[in-house]
Amino acid sequence: MRVYHLTRQATERDIDGNGHVNNIVYVQWMQDIAIAHSDAVGCTQATTALGCTWVARSHHIEYLRPAYAGDRVSVQTWLVDATRKSSSPRRYRMVRENDGAVLAKGETLWVFIDMQNGRPRTIPPEVIDRFELVPENQEP
Repeated sequence: MRVYHLTRQATERDIDGNGHVNNIVYVQWMQDIAIAHSDAVGCTQATTALGCTWVARSHHIEYLRPAYAGDRVSVQTWLVDATRKSSSPRRYRMVRENDGAVLAKGETLWVFIDMQNGRPRTIPPEVIDRFELVPENQEP
C-alpha cells in the first residue's frame, strides 16, 4: 500500500474562532492516519512484538487553504525514505473531496524507540519493509 487514505469530515467541534478547521485538527489527523497506516500493513504488531514503539520527534505542516464544518477531507500519507538508522520521515496531504483543493501538506519524523530503555533503536527490516516507499518524483 503505497499511499494510505482516510476520509475525515470536519465537524463544528473542529472549528476555531476564525471560522475554519483549527490547525491542531490537521496535526491530529496526521497522527491518526500514521497509526492507521501502520496498523493496516502490520507494522504496529511487528513493532510491539520487538518491544518497541514509534514516537513523533517533529512535525512540519504547511497550511494552504481553510477547511470548514461539513467538508470531507481525504487525508493521505506515505513514506519516502527508509535509509535512516532509527527514524523514518512520513509525508501527508489533506485534500478537500468536493473540489480537490489541497488544504495542507506536512511531514513528521518518527523515531523507532526501544520501550525498555526509551532510546532510539535501529529499525529492523521486518518493520520498515512492511511499507512500500513512494519515490519523491512519484508523490501525490
